Amino acid sequence: MARTKFPVEVLTPEGEVFSEEVEMLSTVTTVGSIGILARHEPLLAMLEPTELRLYRSDTEIVRFAQAEGYLQFADNHALVLVEEAVPPEQLDRELLQEKLSEARAATERAAEGSEEHERALREMRRCEAFLAVAG
Repeated sequence: MARTKFPVEVLTPEGEVFSEEVEMLSTVTTVGSIGILARHEPLLAMLEPTELRLYRSDTEIVRFAQAEGYLQFADNHALVLVEEAVPPEQLDRELLQEKLSEARAATERAAEGSEEHERALREMRRCEAFLAVAG
């Protein structure tokens, strides 16, 4: 069943990654999973590393490995601001495994509650999410 489309922009510090109309946006916020359809109530949410899915239709889905960021939905327009948005086919599993091992080691070395520890934990979550998207 065709749904009403709405514009979505996905931006990273490097620039625009995606800008099209979609039927639905699906991601994970700090409070749980969310699906956005046209005419959703205004929303501002913090995003967790996960798979971002943009549904052009029921059968055509654009996927990204999404890092931390924000989702804003207002005036029937979605803006996704994230540190990274990488198509699954561009993910390097070997490199991600290596970075995950480094992040785990960093969490063990750092004092709990320190900025270094928190940074390493964020990197672990990002690598784990990206590996899950890579399959």
